[in-house]
Amino acid sequence: MTGLRYVYAVCRPFRSALQAQLKGVAGEPPKQLTHHGLVAVLSTVPERDFAEEPLRAHLEDLDWLTETARAHQSVIDALTAVTTPLPLRLATVFRDDSGVRIMMEAREAEFRRTLDRLEGRVEWGVKVYVDAEPAEAGPPAGTTGTAASGRDYLRQRRSRVRAHEDRWQQAERFASRLHATLSARAEDSRLHAPQSTSLSGASGRNVLNAAYLVPRADSEGFVEIVDRTKDEEAGIRVELTGPWAAYSFVGEEGA
Repeated sequence: MTGLRYVYAVCRPFRSALQAQLKGVAGEPPKQLTHHGLVAVLSTVPERDFAEEPLRAHLEDLDWLTETARAHQSVIDALTAVTTPLPLRLATVFRDDSGVRIMMEAREAEFRRTLDRLEGRVEWGVKVYVDAEPAEAGPPAGTTGTAASGRDYLRQRRSRVRAHEDRWQQAERFASRLHATLSARAEDSRLHAPQSTSLSGASGRNVLNAAYLVPRADSEGFVEIVDRTKDEEAGIRVELTGPWAAYSFVGEEGA
């Protein structure tokens, strides 16, 4: 094979075939390279885009980066359906097959430990959002919208602030209870920083952004628990994503 080697993930040998039409980065189908009983899933990519200098430039191009990330994720998703992959960082590139083998041999013990821990498990993501309360969009209920005096105006402002604080406390209590419940049903969990609304594009403010490591066999029950909470509190929205490869739980091996 000519060209560079773009590595998506490391896993153990698997019997199920990947989708015949699956295309990875640069439109190339993924292939398998076996070494010491481990498999690197990779594609051959052109040097003009993935050698050090052009790659550095491409990583500053948001459109190129988005397209590459989607292709990368499509391969990881396909692998997750048939095995337990250990995802590698976006744009992990080697000169040739020999370079991939050297990397696998150097990190073999790490890969094996992590794959042992993640075998048969997937990641589920849960986010909780609190919507802006109606009081923020207009005057409190029972008012005309025009304060009769400065005193009335301040009273209305204090009422809105108290309503806002009460709503946040309610959302935080809900998120804390949900996280405790889900953590008890998962083998491991990670709390990520809340997502910025301007970056995520989601409505409402993110008060919980968590990942849970769950055995495949227990996933149905885990999803049912999340589904039952979705309508528990007015103005609070619960979003579930997954199942994913266990990105949040691979540690330094997958970084």
